[in-house]
Amino acid sequence: MSNPFSSFTIKAIVLLLIVFGIHLTVLNILDYPLFNDRIIGSYIANLFLIIAVFGILYALRKKYKSQLGFLFLVGSALKFAIFFIFFYPFYKLDNHISRLEFAAFFIPYAVGLILETISLSKWLNTMD
Repeated sequence: MSNPFSSFTIKAIVLLLIVFGIHLTVLNILDYPLFNDRIIGSYIANLFLIIAVFGILYALRKKYKSQLGFLFLVGSALKFAIFFIFFYPFYKLDNHISRLEFAAFFIPYAVGLILETISLSKWLNTMD
């Protein structure tokens, strides 16, 4: 059986690259600026965070088996903290968060969260 962390990392990179390409294509079709709203930083930060959270959970899987759900929630709180520290102040400079700014952060966040949740669910169900 392959290493769940390696498998997850590859899936996360490929999926977020595909979603990033689709996101840029939609912005291009709608004639919006492609690289505004910290979109690259958002995708990179979300990718790093989902891999880090999954990796930490994988590393702690034996020692903290019964607390993995709580640790997953701590990881989610960390993602929100990163948003509020690094992205929210930039988005609120004009006292308004536009739909494009929201999408620049929320799309990679949501895709990563879905992948992370599905992967962790499958992985935890196979643990003895």
